[in-house]
Amino acid sequence: MSNTIFITGASSGLGKATALLFQSRGWNVIATMRSPEKEQELSKLPNVTLLPLDVTQPAQIADCVARATQIAKIDVVLNNAGHGLYGPLESYTDDQITGLINTNLLGVIRVTQAFIPYFRQQGGGLFINTSSMGGMTAFPFSSMYHATKWGLEGFAESMYFELSKFNIGIKNLLPGGIRTDYTGRSMSYGKENIDAYQTILNQADEVMSKLLIPENLTPPENIAEVIFEMATDGKDQLRYIAGDDGKQLFDARQSMGGEAFRKHFDGMFFGN
Repeated sequence: MSNTIFITGASSGLGKATALLFQSRGWNVIATMRSPEKEQELSKLPNVTLLPLDVTQPAQIADCVARATQIAKIDVVLNNAGHGLYGPLESYTDDQITGLINTNLLGVIRVTQAFIPYFRQQGGGLFINTSSMGGMTAFPFSSMYHATKWGLEGFAESMYFELSKFNIGIKNLLPGGIRTDYTGRSMSYGKENIDAYQTILNQADEVMSKLLIPENLTPPENIAEVIFEMATDGKDQLRYIAGDDGKQLFDARQSMGGEAFRKHFDGMFFGN
């Protein structure tokens, strides 16, 4: 019997690349997204089931999980849905703040909570969360994004203790930059222009534009390979760093220490 992976945020980017990879390796895939009726590629593949899911809607999560577990025996849950938010904190609306937390953090928590009884009853399972190197490092003007990803790191590390006693695994993927439309349709920006920030925003934007050149970023297909490794290697390992830039960031922070790394970043962005 083939294994089955349940994926949130599978309509594009890393989620879609992961669905395609697992399907090509003989897995059953339950790919969820807000508007599955718009998906034209995954819908044509064998062993792929599309289900509607908005991870900010608890009732829809409960319904989707119930349907998925009736369709197949779920072995792996990939919590992948998420988006970004860029700008000074005081430029964000409350809807933007709560929306980001609802998707990036509470969505993961709620989907995980919904699947735990199922995994417990079947005697095992694995959660994989798409975190970020932004869960261990921080860039300017991304405070709420980092709040959600650092939150995921603490959530997963604590959950390891309770889940492992029931043969349930939890792992976090920490990629660097991924060559997707993350800075396009997956990125929101502060609603209010505040003149006081313009100079330092321009400085940060200049550095970020150089860091986010597409050819410097890792293709989502490569990151999906890391997810496949996480799902199949059987290791008791919480964090997987992915992408050359992600590994460089991790190594730099580890070798320099958190305080020195923060000052290094301040100088890199603002010349301080």
